[in-house]
Amino acid sequence: MRIKTKLNIGVGILFLMILTLAALSGLYVTQLKRDTNNILAANYNTLQYARSMLLALEDVGQDAAAFNRFQLSLDKQKLNATEKGEDAVTAQLAQHFAQLKASPDDNSAISSIRRDLSELMRLNMEAIERKSDVADNTAENAILVISVTGTLCFMVAFILLVNLPSNIANPIRELTASIKEIAGQNYKKRVYFKGGNEFGDLAQSFNTMAEKLEEYAESKLEKILQGKKRIETLIDNLHDPVIGIDEHGKVLFANEEALTISGLKKIDFVGQQIQNVALKNDLIRDISKDIFHPKEKNAKVEALKIYADGKESYFEKDVVAINVVPTGEQEAKFIGQVILLRNITPFKELDLAKTNFMGTISHEFKTPIASIQMSMQLLENERTGALNSEQRELLQGVKEDTKRLLAITAELLNVTQLESGLIQIKMLSVPVKPIIDYAVQANKVAAEQKGISLNLHMDNAVTNVQADSEKTAWVLTNLISNAIRYSHDHAVVDLDVEFLEGRTIRFTVRDHGQGIQHEFLDKIFERYFRVPGTKKEGTGLGLSISKEFMEAQGGQIGVESEFGVGSTFFFTLAC
Repeated sequence: MRIKTKLNIGVGILFLMILTLAALSGLYVTQLKRDTNNILAANYNTLQYARSMLLALEDVGQDAAAFNRFQLSLDKQKLNATEKGEDAVTAQLAQHFAQLKASPDDNSAISSIRRDLSELMRLNMEAIERKSDVADNTAENAILVISVTGTLCFMVAFILLVNLPSNIANPIRELTASIKEIAGQNYKKRVYFKGGNEFGDLAQSFNTMAEKLEEYAESKLEKILQGKKRIETLIDNLHDPVIGIDEHGKVLFANEEALTISGLKKIDFVGQQIQNVALKNDLIRDISKDIFHPKEKNAKVEALKIYADGKESYFEKDVVAINVVPTGEQEAKFIGQVILLRNITPFKELDLAKTNFMGTISHEFKTPIASIQMSMQLLENERTGALNSEQRELLQGVKEDTKRLLAITAELLNVTQLESGLIQIKMLSVPVKPIIDYAVQANKVAAEQKGISLNLHMDNAVTNVQADSEKTAWVLTNLISNAIRYSHDHAVVDLDVEFLEGRTIRFTVRDHGQGIQHEFLDKIFERYFRVPGTKKEGTGLGLSISKEFMEAQGGQIGVESEFGVGSTFFFTLAC
């Protein structure tokens, strides 16, 4: 039987039973009301009339209105004679009353009237008792019938309450559990419901779906295994070490390169918790420490130095988080990480060769540059002979080119020292004023040539700073030089030195030139970078060296700029 039919029958029967119960209750209540009204309308009124006549009879001889009251009650009684024999007694009562009216002192008539009234009262009392018994029987029958009907309604409702929810909820619960089994890729799960109802149709459709999914899974299993094997082979043949872990830190795979550099066997690594392996292996500890204690977003990442291939090798670590969106869900779920170690040893070797080459070239350049400067000094000496105007112009051009070449050589030497790690930082508490004076004096000539004013503002609280005075002066000189170079003629360059909270001193150089476009601000401190379109001279190394100098001293350097308004370069140091 269909579930809808069951519901219609059950609810329909319950509705009819309740309707029957209501009809029977109304019927019996109406019948009880009718019986009660019969007692009140007939017998009770007769008793009232008889009482009134007895009271009037007592007043005969004393009250002239007694006969009138008696006659009035007697007339009402004549109209209310409802019981068997009551008409005869009422007629006899009227006859005796007539005798009394004719002879008011006739005691026999009064006695007869009293007997007649007693008879009337007896007849009505018996009638009340009889009708009360009828009402009691009606009430008992009503209670019996309503109780039986109510019990039947309760039984029907109880049967529906017990069976109906379970008949609907149990199949739904079983079907839900089966769907979860299918979602867990248990495609052998089947559902069987008895009867030809809607759940039977649903179970048949569910089983058909499960069979098709099982066939599909079995047909695709071989392809999935082949794909898995292909990926494992690809990972094993990578020249760079690769390690995969799940969301709980368990090692899922590690290729041969990873096992080789770590000195571990596959059985001792794969399937183990990486933090447990890290306790016994220094390399795994260095590799995995960032997984459990992530670095800051902008923190500098250093290359790992590992002894591999019979020599010291350098590796760059990259940790890739794997997030997937499960089928039927909205949010991505973290399922693990892949650790990639890229072998950058060839690049390190090339970088070292480049650094050595730059150092060699820079040193080799210094000797001929010094000779050129000495030769220019000799040419400028009048004892060697006077120069005409054209010769002086040529000599001035040579001096400027030599000065520029010397500056480039100095910057290359600084870069070489930075890359090789040979640069020496002497951190001392040094006065700030001499550093500022040196930087201003070094750029005084360049500023005068363009008619630029240097506006200095220094807080009175600023006295000493923890720094390498030579490197800090070099950075400040470079920033002021850039500000002068990129300022318009007859402009103003502001130099502010202020004391900040946390015992920090901030040096700020602000120009009012063209400024830097927003998309180039992140690259301005990269080596050899120059803003596209600029025609000013420079190597693109000054700001990069300045950044290295500041970070080596524990300070920070930055830039703020609005294109068309000007630029503000600043660095901070502890005091």
